[in-house]
Amino acid sequence: MDRQQQIRAFIVESFLLGQDNGLSNTDSLLEAGVIDSTGVMELIGFLEKTFAIEVNDSDLVPANLDTIQNMATFVQRKLAVKQLAGT
Repeated sequence: MDRQQQIRAFIVESFLLGQDNGLSNTDSLLEAGVIDSTGVMELIGFLEKTFAIEVNDSDLVPANLDTIQNMATFVQRKLAVKQLAGT
């Protein structure tokens, strides 16, 4: 399962009660009412645990976390930096 699929599966199970409802990987989760500020914190915990990354306060912007596609790209960037740092 690729990163987008893992993130999508978590969102569908945790916030959409297992019902996909036609959610696109490019839909804004906040605008669609899928998650709220509490949901963002739960999502961050999932990303940190699942992908072994650290999400900093400066990372908490819509460009990183508003869509499934943005999250997958964000995780990829974090993993690339981590790999370059050798940790």
